[in-house]
Amino acid sequence: MEPDRIIQGIPMSQEKRFAFVGSGSAAAQSALEELTALHENSALDDCDVIVALGGDGFILRCLHQYLDLGKPIYGMNRGTVGFLLNEYRPDELAQRIENANEEQLHPLQMNALSTNGEEVQALAFNEISILRCSSQSANLKITIDGQERLDKLICDGALVATSAGSTAYNLSAHGPVIPLGVDLMALTAISPFRPRRWRGALLPRTAEVRFDNLDPVKRPLLASADHTEIDDVVSLTVSPCEGKMVRMLFDPGHSLNERILREQFTF
Repeated sequence: MEPDRIIQGIPMSQEKRFAFVGSGSAAAQSALEELTALHENSALDDCDVIVALGGDGFILRCLHQYLDLGKPIYGMNRGTVGFLLNEYRPDELAQRIENANEEQLHPLQMNALSTNGEEVQALAFNEISILRCSSQSANLKITIDGQERLDKLICDGALVATSAGSTAYNLSAHGPVIPLGVDLMALTAISPFRPRRWRGALLPRTAEVRFDNLDPVKRPLLASADHTEIDDVVSLTVSPCEGKMVRMLFDPGHSLNERILREQFTF
């Protein structure tokens, strides 16, 4: 007999406790009502699996909100694209979760300094970006692991994306798609003017990337880490966040890595 699979230290042969959370959309709330009629809705602290109902924006917020709980998250799409979610079906939920494959996502950390001296830290599972917020282009100096690599990038902005986030904003900005499990991150320019053909670089996930605003008075910039934003940025540092990780569950054949691979053949 095969040994029981384990999720969060509990044998899969035992009845699982689910905590259901949903976005504010009508579709998500309807699904929440349907599922809680079929299963007991456990407290987040006492559950074995968090079942998230919503779209990609909602699941991204769940990754941040429940990061420190250490619970695996199984998302079902009640939004639009649903790139980070499984198909919504209310039937056989326990069996689907038992058969699910786990993916582990590691965030990046943002350290931003504003013109008023305020320092802000935030985590990102998709990307950390620095963007112009006026009619003026951004003038950026880029330093990697303490060594200046680009003395002046004139652009709309730039971003650093994780492998999980490489198919999001990064892909729209013509950055490279990175499979999960590869210790790389993408540094991608957004609408670069000079150097005109510079599209960025692939960097080790351990690298520290620093952006300096060369003209913070005339050319104000905004920094963003997933959904956390900071205005009037003077400098922005992106580094790996050691010791933080979330666990996501995906149906067989629909893993996040499979979706990332599929995006490279979608036109």
